Amino acid sequence: MFSDKANTIFQEVIEKYHEINTVDQAFANPYKEDTQLIEHLLFRKCWIDTVQWHYEDIIRDPNIDPVAALKLKRQIDASNQDRTDMVEYIDSYFLAKYKGVAANADASINSESPAWAIDRLSILALKIFHMQEEATREDASQTHKEKCQEKLSVLLEQRVDLSSAIDQLLKDIESGAKYMKVYKQMKMYNDDELNPVLRKKS
Repeated sequence: MFSDKANTIFQEVIEKYHEINTVDQAFANPYKEDTQLIEHLLFRKCWIDTVQWHYEDIIRDPNIDPVAALKLKRQIDASNQDRTDMVEYIDSYFLAKYKGVAANADASINSESPAWAIDRLSILALKIFHMQEEATREDASQTHKEKCQEKLSVLLEQRVDLSSAIDQLLKDIESGAKYMKVYKQMKMYNDDELNPVLRKKS
């Protein structure tokens, strides 16, 4: 199943990141782009998500230096763009993979593309990892750990359901029961021509 591969790679990424556990550590993709494209894309996607997860922790420090906070906000903005780009690359992979499939006459479109569902699966892997940490944190109260364990159980169930839904969606696309139609993320706030504030500065 595709979701098994994705979940395995996401776990690999998160564990690799936490060996050093700093947002500025070097990135190295163990999967070759020319022969292991989807694995390459999945690894890169989850790495972006993992770094951004920790960016979001850092910027919520109430004592953060304002200059450092502004710099970090720009890094988060750039990371969000990278995340969106990676989603589009993953969808492009599936579009190419299934380009020869003829949609059935009664085929329907899904509410989200495969890559946006995979995006949610990547974020879910991070939630599970960090909730597991909280559920077993030695300096936490028993009440805290029990609450986190309850949340972890829900997250694990959610991963099973989301994984199943992704696998079914890909199966339906492959059989022609569903078809893909991808809309590019036409973000406006980073564009000098579309953001009125940036347009005034240019």
